[in-house]
Amino acid sequence: EVASRYLPAGAHAGVGGDWFDVIPLSGARVALVVGDVVGHGLHASATMGRLRTAVRTLADIDLPCDELLTHLDDLVARLNTEEERGAESTAPAGTPGPAPFPGPPEPAGYPETSADVGATCLYAVYDPVSRHCCFAGAGHPVPALVSPDGTVELVGLPAAPPLGVGGLPYEATEVEIPEGSLLALYTNGLVENRDRDIDTGVRKLREALARPAPSLDALCDTVLADLLPRRPADDVALLIARTRALDAGQVATWAVPDDPSAVAQTRKDVVAQLERWGLSDAVFVTELVVSELVTNAIRHAEPPIQLRLIHDSTLICEVSDGGNTAPHLRRARSYDEGGRGLLLVAQLTERWGTRQGATGKTIWAEQSLSLPSLQ
Repeated sequence: EVASRYLPAGAHAGVGGDWFDVIPLSGARVALVVGDVVGHGLHASATMGRLRTAVRTLADIDLPCDELLTHLDDLVARLNTEEERGAESTAPAGTPGPAPFPGPPEPAGYPETSADVGATCLYAVYDPVSRHCCFAGAGHPVPALVSPDGTVELVGLPAAPPLGVGGLPYEATEVEIPEGSLLALYTNGLVENRDRDIDTGVRKLREALARPAPSLDALCDTVLADLLPRRPADDVALLIARTRALDAGQVATWAVPDDPSAVAQTRKDVVAQLERWGLSDAVFVTELVVSELVTNAIRHAEPPIQLRLIHDSTLICEVSDGGNTAPHLRRARSYDEGGRGLLLVAQLTERWGTRQGATGKTIWAEQSLSLPSLQ
């Protein structure tokens, strides 16, 4: 459950570069992202659009939090290079170059940068099965975590430079979050201004988040009223999410032997589980999907092999193995004996894909439960 607010700066400042997003991921996970491009005007707005599109693309291929920020950092560095080349190619001989685009303040110990594009970002991925949330930040204010009892804490993240600075790696932090907790992500315009330092702003934010509210929308209004009594001098983005968890009865996991004869027993186990969940209509498609994915893992991948079913608003089938090679969809010709399996999975399910792990990969397929399955 999420609620959000965006407040533009005063009319004299021009359009800004703050943004936020909520991105569904495989395995019932969700990504939350907040970013801030320094400056105002069309330049900042256009850069924000490019960064937001890049985050969605990178999230779609299930990159880890820290690796996603590394790719985003490379993108900002390329944008800076394009700006410099563009300025050199358009300036007449002997003409001084344009004034540098203002960048974010550099944290102590980080190298100075003359980048034309400055941006910060916070990226988080929440898993409702494990109740773990992974965070990675790039020079961005740290998120606030509100426990179900009302306790408000800041999530401690390693210091990291803004995007485009380069030279230092981004690190991820994983936190176990109780069900029903609140996560608050925001840009620095909410907690910092000319009349208030960031420490005072963060303290007022924690006080506002600790107050009971009838809804997340009401809580957003409370936060903005307490911290921004008048029109802000900088753009403000605020995203508040309430976590939920999937209980053990919604997840079924099996270890699959590395033996082709295990496929038949795996299908029987899946059918029995779907009957217990009352999903008889999904049996036919799920059997086909499980047969294809498990058979492929046994034939072409490496153990250990694991099958997991997740019963959420959709039915998710995941097969994990120890191999690093990812399958790709291809069209089988008329007389080919193989190559039709993944095509069948793609046609019978709503979405499918792969994600890499630390020691292997996971192939997943997601079925909608709102429509009857093919019989």
